[in-house]
Amino acid sequence: MDMDAFFASLEEAGSEIFRGKPIVVGSDPKDGQGRGVVSTANYKAREYGIKSALPISRAWELSQKAKKEGKPEAIFVQPDFERYNKAHDEILGTIKKYCDLVEPASIDEFYFDLSFLEKKPAEGWDYAVELCKKIKKEIKEKLKVTCSVGIGPNKLIAKIAAGIKKPDGLFLVEADEAEKFLELLPIREIPGIGPKTEKLFNDKGVKIVKDLKGFSKEELKEALGKWGEALYSKIRAIDDSPIVENREVKSIGEQATFPCDSRDFIYIGQVFENLCKGVFKSFLQSGFKEFKTVVIVVRFSDFETKTTAKTLKNFTGKEKEFRLETMKLLLPYFDKRKNPRRKLIRLIGVRLEKLK
Repeated sequence: MDMDAFFASLEEAGSEIFRGKPIVVGSDPKDGQGRGVVSTANYKAREYGIKSALPISRAWELSQKAKKEGKPEAIFVQPDFERYNKAHDEILGTIKKYCDLVEPASIDEFYFDLSFLEKKPAEGWDYAVELCKKIKKEIKEKLKVTCSVGIGPNKLIAKIAAGIKKPDGLFLVEADEAEKFLELLPIREIPGIGPKTEKLFNDKGVKIVKDLKGFSKEELKEALGKWGEALYSKIRAIDDSPIVENREVKSIGEQATFPCDSRDFIYIGQVFENLCKGVFKSFLQSGFKEFKTVVIVVRFSDFETKTTAKTLKNFTGKEKEFRLETMKLLLPYFDKRKNPRRKLIRLIGVRLEKLK
């Protein structure tokens, strides 16, 4: 199950004045001068070319272009993650009413196991469709948002199927149809194939999954390493990855993009200190008892990004000590040690790793 434009849909559903309007969730566009990116855009905003990860300044330009053409101007909304997480929990609870094994893959995507329906008669796939319709209907009634569901013999096929009839779609691929279902799809539809891999194969005349099947396992491994072997199976609709109910949290972190690139230590230091406070508070609320490593991220004005990590030995667990150690990692970026060309800084981030 993949929620349709989740954040933007929740904002639209929560306000009468937003209904039917193009909604963009992300950072403040500041009349085209804002920093950051679009988190989510609803389908009305996507008609303007606004999509996730687009620079917020570009989203504002596209909105203004639409306005000049006589279309409604996009409404830009700051993210409300507390609200989105609450909705996520409600959706998870709804799914669990109908099946026991559920994997929240992200805040807006879920895998759930309907294999218990195999005990039904030959029409087991039909039972799956009816059950998913019930879940979709209940979510829509509760939250006034839609989702798209893919039903298949494994996670790979189900995920791809969920995107076939968006928004508010439901698409079934039975086991004996799965391999054929993939063959005519663009290779980019296979999870894990990004722009670079797509170009690599496009240059070889490979456009659709059926073309990819002309490569042997050895050839794919030579081109892509170990992942090439996994790809050989994926394009044949083979996926044995299990549904994992509880994923291990690997890190806790926050980052901030500055309104203007800067090297003002007082200003950046204040933002950095607030990030550290937020990260440490999240750690205390997370249920973890300790962490071993702190990492800071610095992105310069030319988008060069660097990270520095340190394993804390004999750490007392006090926030003051944590902030002191992370500040020590940041300081070299203000002098020749880590910033010999004295570049301005665009973004900073802090995260904790090796949680226990």
